[in-house]
Amino acid sequence: MTALVIAEHDNASIKSATLNTITAAAACGGEVHVLVAGEGAAAAALAAAQIAGVAKVVHADGASLKDGLAENLAAQVLAIVANSAGSYTHLLFPATAAGKNVAPRVAAKLDMAQISDVTRVVSGDTFERPIYAGNAIATVQSGDAVKVVTVRTTGFDAAPATSGSAQIETVAAVADSGKIRFVSREVTKSDRPELTAAKIIVSGGRALGSEEKFQEVITPLADKLGAAIGASRAAVDAGYAPNDLQVGQTGKIVAPQLYIACGISGAIQHLAGMKDSKVIVAINKDAEAPIFSVADYGLEADLFTAVPELVKAL
Repeated sequence: MTALVIAEHDNASIKSATLNTITAAAACGGEVHVLVAGEGAAAAALAAAQIAGVAKVVHADGASLKDGLAENLAAQVLAIVANSAGSYTHLLFPATAAGKNVAPRVAAKLDMAQISDVTRVVSGDTFERPIYAGNAIATVQSGDAVKVVTVRTTGFDAAPATSGSAQIETVAAVADSGKIRFVSREVTKSDRPELTAAKIIVSGGRALGSEEKFQEVITPLADKLGAAIGASRAAVDAGYAPNDLQVGQTGKIVAPQLYIACGISGAIQHLAGMKDSKVIVAINKDAEAPIFSVADYGLEADLFTAVPELVKAL
């Protein structure tokens, strides 16, 4: 058995979600190969070759792969599978926005069932994945010749980014599909850690009352801790925070070392996105708030008083 991990990268370095996906691929048994597809991505291919546990890096470089368009990347994966003489038994994608965009296209073209949001590899053909907003775990067994899997990265440790020495094989890039054209990309730049990779996250909920209060209360605490900022869906829907900060089933799935929930009641949708955090601290004046059921430490207090006092004490 050989697993092919489709890497996410910026042409210079490998994104952290790929490291978690490589760990999942190793648990499937057999060799782990990594596909680095892009334009001018030689540095990313070299970085992938240094990841522990990787036996081979497949490097596809061409203009059609420059912007990571799903149609072209899916075609590249299919071309590699077709030329592998059946050696690839597993295709693994990080369960990120990019991975979820490509994986279904590959699965449909191969006429194979996709196994989504895997949190544990039981064996080469059996996987666990959360259902019902994480309230139940389904064990899924696949008899498909090629398992197309998206990996919930919070379920797996990151593979060491160094100490590997994989060989790099260069393959021809596929032609542009002509079905889609890249127009522009607007990237939000921040000095804070990326939400899904942050070790500490401070999140605010609807109880903050306004965008101004959200910034006034949450930002100083995040600054003190060097943390990323998150928000509940209710806070995002109310316009207190942008939707790229949303944590939850319909937002981002996170598992930091420390998660501080300020004024978040703990709806099932939100808990599904953060309950795997190593330490959860909840600050809420409602003693019956569901967030306290998953919190390691709970503070029943008015967040407008408690959070500034916490900032002063740090």
